[in-house]
Amino acid sequence: MTESRLRRVPRQARSREKLAKVLAAADRLLAEDGVEALTTTRVAAEAGVSVGALYQYLPDRDAITEALGELYLTRLEELMDSFAEQAAGEAWADPVGLLVDAFAGLYRAEPGFRALWFGRGLTDGTREADRAHKRVMATGVHRVLVAQHLLRDDYAAAVACRTAFLAADAVIQEVFRGDGAPELLEPVKTMLRAYLGQLPKP
Repeated sequence: MTESRLRRVPRQARSREKLAKVLAAADRLLAEDGVEALTTTRVAAEAGVSVGALYQYLPDRDAITEALGELYLTRLEELMDSFAEQAAGEAWADPVGLLVDAFAGLYRAEPGFRALWFGRGLTDGTREADRAHKRVMATGVHRVLVAQHLLRDDYAAAVACRTAFLAADAVIQEVFRGDGAPELLEPVKTMLRAYLGQLPKP
């Protein structure tokens, strides 16, 4: 978590554990009751800490939602990093299908993430972090496909991967928004395979 998201950065292990406990409590409240539940009073009570202790790090709802947003985005980026590392040493039959299924699975497993992204709690800071996050993820897709010897390591391929990621991200969000639309996952895989498959190979 970047220092800009916190009023004070925890230095000691005990303080870091306390902050992690607070964010886990906020995640539970967000998943169960939505963004409106993320008051400092409710989050502190759920975490079993005093409001004063919470206020040292997260002084208001915006700070809580931004910290949670960064936590969720970091999980996605770490998952992409792990795939990029694996892709360098393995041959995958269907990289596109694997990535789409993996990230759909993370959306499925993170009700707090869905509640924040599909609700009305995003702050300007969270939106800015999301824009930067999308570039990181698109770079990860490019790394995976270069490692799998499916795309060139050049600017044109990087732009194509950014386009592909933005399209896939929009569809996956639609899959998990409201009542959901899981039937969209297979068509988006087909679309991405066709689009990326027509690009020049290494």
